This record gives sequence, C-alpha cells and structure tokens, in this order.
Amino acid sequence: MEYKISEVVAKTNVPKSTILYYIKEGLLPEAKKIKANVHKYSDEHIELIKYIKYMQESMGSSIEEIKEALKNKNSSFSGSYTMIAPLMQTLCDDAGLEHYTKEEFIEHFALEESLLEKLLEEEIVVPVNGYFTKKDATMITLVEHFVEVGVPYSILQEYVKHAKILAKLEGEMLKNLCDVRTEENFTTLWKIMFDTLFHAKKYLFNRATYTMLFQRAKEELGKK
Repeated sequence: MEYKISEVVAKTNVPKSTILYYIKEGLLPEAKKIKANVHKYSDEHIELIKYIKYMQESMGSSIEEIKEALKNKNSSFSGSYTMIAPLMQTLCDDAGLEHYTKEEFIEHFALEESLLEKLLEEEIVVPVNGYFTKKDATMITLVEHFVEVGVPYSILQEYVKHAKILAKLEGEMLKNLCDVRTEENFTTLWKIMFDTLFHAKKYLFNRATYTMLFQRAKEELGKK
C-alpha cells in the first residue's frame, strides 16, 4: 500500500520532521515522488520506522548503531525472515570493533594457530562472515587460562551444545512470529523478539546461576 506522510505519522506516532530526518540520514529509503511536494510512502517505511523507534526507546540504540544494523538490508521485512535482517548485526554485537582476516588475527594477537584451529573446530570461537574481532581473542584467552590452571574447559564445550539447542528453539520462535505478522502486531513482534533474545535469555540464565551459587553459599555456611 501507499501512504501520505500524514498517514505514516498517524500509523507510527512519529513526527513528520523525524521521518524526514531518518530519510536524510539514510535510515529510510526516499519516498516515491508523485509530483512537486507530493510523496508516497510504503509499508516498508512504516515497518522501518517502527523498528527504529523500538531500537531507540527499548534498546537505547543510537542513530549510528541503527544505521549500521540496517546497512546490509536490501529488502522489505514483509512477513518472512527478511523481517529480522537488521537483528543479525545486533546479535553479533561487533559494531565498532576492528575486524581481522584469519592471518591478521593470528599475527595481531600473537596466537598459536593450532589452538585457534582446535577452538574453531569445537565452535568455541565463532567468527562472523569469516572475520575475527577482539571478542574472539577473549574466548581464546579464556581457554588459555583454563589450561594454565589445569582445569578442563568442558563448561565452554557444554555451552556450545546448549547454545545450538537454544538457537534451534529461537529459530522456531522467530518463524512462528513471522508467520503471524500483521500490520497491527508488527511492533509487538519486535518487542517479543528483542526482549526474548536480549533480556529473557540473560535474565533466566543469570538467575539460575545466582540461585545455584546462593544455595551453595548457604550449604557452606551451614557446615561451619
């Protein structure tokens, strides 16, 4: 469908000046020019505006961060996995970090290539699109610390197994959300996706660890 700017404002509750600013900054595509001072906007504009609004208000993202997330988007969100395209960069959380090829990565962080190959095979180190960052180096350093004190890093290997199981469940959740997408529930779907992936997962895992540690502390104090 096509909309006047006033209709876009009404559907998104975002001021005209802000919408024009988004276009100027490259966050939104240019509107279709019908004639002088008459422009038409599409469903993609509305979807993107709702996404930008949610990222700013709920995730605290800056314009630059959102622009980076949207940089590789080349199609509308309309009711499929393209709906979550901007989410991919956010999940990687590599914005602003320097990226290295494998050779550059080994040289820059003075790594043992054999250890890197082992951790790549075990999927404890997971480069994005073939490039490595400081985050990957942090995982290697962590494994080196385990080895240094003589403790197996089996916990990290278990994390990998459970992460894959969770990723599969998350994929099913995202598919179910995309399948029920409508113009009316679009913003709510974004909230479910982001709150589940960025808040609920961290909340539940950290609370479970806290509960375990609290119980261990109680047991330890009870023995004294």
